Amino acid sequence: MKYTVKQLADKMEISEHTLRYYTDMGLLPCGRDKNNRRVFDQESVNWVEGIKCLRSCGMSIEAIKEYSDLCMEKETEERLRARETIFLQQQKVAHQRLAQAQATADYIDKKVEHYRAVLAGETANDTNPNNWDAAPKKGC
Repeated sequence: MKYTVKQLADKMEISEHTLRYYTDMGLLPCGRDKNNRRVFDQESVNWVEGIKCLRSCGMSIEAIKEYSDLCMEKETEERLRARETIFLQQQKVAHQRLAQAQATADYIDKKVEHYRAVLAGETANDTNPNNWDAAPKKGC
């Protein structure tokens, strides 16, 4: 099946602008019809799905471009290792983001516990910054 920009954008739930951007950046291979309009096929659908997954992982357009270029070249062990390196770098970033998210969740958990203690009358109400002394409480 062949898709127009609009059809593929609708199918993949992305904007037409984004789809054109991906093709202009060389992330997404596409063909052209007799009127020089972009046309896409199932391979294009696969690429868009892959790009969406990589973007949702936080991968930059530049890294996706590098990965895409490596995929479109002849398959060699060197290129496989280069693609692995891209994912190893992204893995490090993902684990850093996970640690930050865990720290945020821990902070929120402590705040919820504190509010419950205040509401239960087990501790003084120090939750409003307007009521703090001149020096703010450490850690909000």
